[in-house]
Amino acid sequence: MAKFLDIYLNDQLAMGVAWRELARRSARNNPDGDAGTALRAVASAIAEDVDTFRDIMSRLGVRRDPIKPGLAMAAEWLGRFKFNGQLSGYSPLSRFEELEILTMGIDGKKQLWTTLRDLAGLSIRLPDIDFDALIRRAEDQRAQLEPFRVLAGTEAFT
Repeated sequence: MAKFLDIYLNDQLAMGVAWRELARRSARNNPDGDAGTALRAVASAIAEDVDTFRDIMSRLGVRRDPIKPGLAMAAEWLGRFKFNGQLSGYSPLSRFEELEILTMGIDGKKQLWTTLRDLAGLSIRLPDIDFDALIRRAEDQRAQLEPFRVLAGTEAFT
């Protein structure tokens, strides 16, 4: 069963790296105002979550797959070339899709922490890791972005 946990953790690390890079790009694309402030805070928190996750993997003795995070970063980079409704520049659809994908990733991260705590039994193996705090942190990140996701969707679609 440890083999499956190792694979799962490496897959989740790759996704975390992709979301971290998307959050950083979105923060750069929205440098001003409340949305920019929220995106910078969430990007920083996601980077910390990736570091926490790497620490968990290290403490469990899980060998990190060097290829999966690289592929995730490449996929995030390729996603930048998706048509966004205009020939050049950052469109309202770009902003909405970045926020939509980020919130999906944060929801997935909340599920990840729950899975590790409850199904993988890591709260027992790593009692100093506060999985409940990590879950609350994901909820806070989602709450920070939600008003801007809704606004961006309204602007893109009306």
